[in-house]
Amino acid sequence: MVKKSKEAPTCSVDYAFRRIGGKYKGRILWHIHLNKVLRYGELKRTLPDITTKMLTQTLRELEDDLLINRKVFHEVPPKVEYTLTEIGNELIPFIEYLKKWGDKQIH
Repeated sequence: MVKKSKEAPTCSVDYAFRRIGGKYKGRILWHIHLNKVLRYGELKRTLPDITTKMLTQTLRELEDDLLINRKVFHEVPPKVEYTLTEIGNELIPFIEYLKKWGDKQIH
């Protein structure tokens, strides 16, 4: 379910960036793609500049937007795994293109 905001998107580009924009969403999607499955702690180590609160909030938004799946294992200690949904996987070629563009700009 796509999170409702106060204002409707002005165009398709606005809609897309509302779902994947920001400092962390693209990076989280990319790292889950590379690893196929990531646990919360693994994501936290992959993104050392993110706070616990921001990681939790961003994962919830990605889940609400149906871009990632969250699977909870009822065990002690608690275990949660994140994977990409089919919709999330559709974004990977675009994120890969942005990565290639960024690689060219950095070097």
